[in-house]
Amino acid sequence: MKDPILQLLNISFDGLTIYSALIRLALSLVIGAVVGCERAKKRHSAGLRTFLLVTFSGTTAMLLDLFIMENTAVNLPILSGVAVISSAMLSGNSILYSSRSQIKGLTTSAALWVCSLLGVLCGTGLYTITIICSIILYVVLASIPRAEKYLKDRSNHFEVHLELKNKSNLQDFVATIRNLGLRIDDIESNPAYVGSGLSVYTITITISSKELKKYKSHSEIIEALKTLEYVSHIEEMQ
Repeated sequence: MKDPILQLLNISFDGLTIYSALIRLALSLVIGAVVGCERAKKRHSAGLRTFLLVTFSGTTAMLLDLFIMENTAVNLPILSGVAVISSAMLSGNSILYSSRSQIKGLTTSAALWVCSLLGVLCGTGLYTITIICSIILYVVLASIPRAEKYLKDRSNHFEVHLELKNKSNLQDFVATIRNLGLRIDDIESNPAYVGSGLSVYTITITISSKELKKYKSHSEIIEALKTLEYVSHIEEMQ
C-alpha cells in the first residue's frame, strides 16, 4: 500500500532503508513531543520525556521487527508487541490515588498507550494514517475536556470532597442538603485525615429538585455550600 504523503512528495521507499527508518524515527519524536508538551503544560504525571520515549520505543521496535522479517525466516512482528505491552504496564503505573480518594492519571495513562501504538504505526511507514491519528489524539486531549467538564457540571449526579470543622456538623450539613432539593446517596468517611482535627467525607449527591436541574450547575451549588459556617472546605471530585 502506497502512502499518500510519499506519493504527494514523489518519494519512493522500496523496503526498509536507512533514510525511511530515520524519517519514521523523526516523525515519532515529533508526535511524542507534541502530545508530551500538551500533557506537561497541564502538569500531568507523565510529561515530555516520557511521551518521547514511549513513542520512540514503539517505532524502534517496529523497525527492528521489519528488519528481522526482511532478513530472516521470521514472518511475525515480535518486539513491537512487547513495546505495546510494556507501555501499557507503564501507563498503568501512572494512575495515582490522591489523599482525597480521587483517581488521577487515567487520561495520561490512555494517552501513553495510544502513543506507543502510534509509534508502532509510524514504524510501518504509514505516515498519513499516523499523522491523522496523532491529530485526533491531540484534539481529544486538548479540546474534549471543556465539553466533558460542561456535561459533568450539568449531570444530576456528582461527588464532593467535604471537610467539616466538627463531626457534629454532619447532621446540619445533611439537613441543609435536603432543604436545597438535593439527595445524598452515599457518605464515606476519609481515614486519611484522622487526627487532623477535621471531619472529612466523600459524599455522593443527586439533584432531585426540578428547579435546580434547570438553573443550577454543580459549581453554583458548591459555591452556595461554601458559605456554610461549619464547612471548612468543599470541592467537586473529578
